[in-house]
Amino acid sequence: MTQEPSTAELVRQAAEQVSTLVRDELRLAQAELAEKGRHAARGAGMFGGAATLAAYGVGALLFTLGLALALVWPAWLAALTVAVLLFLGAAGLVVLGRSQFRRVPPLAPEGTVKSIQADVETVTTAVEERMRP
Repeated sequence: MTQEPSTAELVRQAAEQVSTLVRDELRLAQAELAEKGRHAARGAGMFGGAATLAAYGVGALLFTLGLALALVWPAWLAALTVAVLLFLGAAGLVVLGRSQFRRVPPLAPEGTVKSIQADVETVTTAVEERMRP
């Protein structure tokens, strides 16, 4: 006659198996995220390189604009005009960026906080009900 494991032994085995499963799943998630992170880093680097080249291109266009204006105006006035246009563009972007930042809701994960509060309330209620005679 074989002896069946006790409830405590079954609970211990289940806890060990769940612990092993969670560790394995975390390792798998870590490996997946690392692979995705490598691709994202390469892509971000390429976008950064493209942005740098585009910035140099804009600089060259602005220099060309200054040279073109210098054909009809004094060189100092042409350079000043280009600089003022750049500062006006920067000011416009500051105003637009500021209005966008004002629209940002609080960064706290409100949905998650509410969900956790509901979970805690459910567990608390269940424990209180079990504690009643």
